[in-house]
Amino acid sequence: MSNDAILKIKDKEYSLPMIVGSEGETAIDTRKLRNQSGCITYDEGYGNTGSCQSDITFIDGEQGILRYRGYPIDELALKSDFIETTYLIIYGDLPTSEQRAEFARLLSANAHVHSGMIHLLEGYSRDAHPMAILSAMVNSLGCYDPHLATNDHKHDLENFSEASAVAISKVRTIAAVSYRVSKGLPVIYPKEGLSYCDNFLHMMFSEPNQDYVATPEVSHALNLLLLLHADHEQNCSTSTVRMVASSGANLSASTSAGICALWGPKHGGANMAVIKMLESIHAEGDDGSRFVEAAKTGKGGKRLMGFGHRVYKNFDPRAKIIGQACEKLLDSLGIEDPCLDIARHLESVALKDDYFIERKLYPNVDFYSGIVMRAIGIPLNMFTVMFAIGRMPGWIANWKEVASDPKGKIYRPRQIYTGPVKRDYVSIENR
Repeated sequence: MSNDAILKIKDKEYSLPMIVGSEGETAIDTRKLRNQSGCITYDEGYGNTGSCQSDITFIDGEQGILRYRGYPIDELALKSDFIETTYLIIYGDLPTSEQRAEFARLLSANAHVHSGMIHLLEGYSRDAHPMAILSAMVNSLGCYDPHLATNDHKHDLENFSEASAVAISKVRTIAAVSYRVSKGLPVIYPKEGLSYCDNFLHMMFSEPNQDYVATPEVSHALNLLLLLHADHEQNCSTSTVRMVASSGANLSASTSAGICALWGPKHGGANMAVIKMLESIHAEGDDGSRFVEAAKTGKGGKRLMGFGHRVYKNFDPRAKIIGQACEKLLDSLGIEDPCLDIARHLESVALKDDYFIERKLYPNVDFYSGIVMRAIGIPLNMFTVMFAIGRMPGWIANWKEVASDPKGKIYRPRQIYTGPVKRDYVSIENR
């Protein structure tokens, strides 16, 4: 008995092969359907379309499962750190001690940005959005670094280790420098011997005569935040990176496009929306109770941000991890944040209220990540930049999959045309 799917269009049947993933996921292969039948499939927003086969990340939204290269996210959060997880995502396996040391060396060696890029950064208006600057400067890396300057995937892959280290290391430096310039502060350069996250915090918050030294709790919270965002399957920005890479574009151009996609408020701006919601609730003298009732009834345009997820139909596994870290961080810093009290109340209500339970509206990672960033001192307009720094490993790994496929085709979705039918041109004097 054939395992093919049978599609009947009018009176004719078409046999379509089935693809089965390593976790038992099944897909109907429709790649030859148009040539066979003249029909295409329609799936607005690609919500039920598999655009690729990937070895990087597995998500089971029904069960609340997230794994990088087979490793559960909760194990990595407990036992690993951002840099080791970055290596895992990009290269497929956890590094040996020698591989970890070499990777750290490459990151350290590529932490500085060219002086010409500093001048570019200083030329931006202080009111310029950090994501616009980050996208432009990441794309500009190809102008200053030979490892990122070509649009030849064969050459790019031969220099992949250096190119990926440049992207991961320099993205945090660009982010920190752009923050300093926007505040009219002197640029602080990377410091030898500091970890990835501690170096970022050093470049963000040090003063010329006084280095910022992160507490273990702050360092751990930032590590965890980046690790939890390192990849998340074929989301909007990651699929954008793959789309651009399919044209033959280099790593810096492709990841710059990913940053632009992430900038959108429906994607990377969710944690900002949570903070704004909590601040609005606090400003109205509410503990969240009135807001929840208004959100349930739809009155006043109230919408509960940070709850529910397009993929997860269960509890977002990242939310549990970052929620616990958030509590520990605020305790260690001695911060009494009224917004956290409101967040706790909203979470408690949502987990008990039938309205939210029936709709499976559980807290997602954005619900707590904004509070963590605010406690660390990251300004609101830098939240999406932090997301981009964390997501860089996933973008790089996905770029590599596309670039490494010798039979890879340029991505070219189809459409259903709904415009005017053929009409004749009318000269301007007769219109």
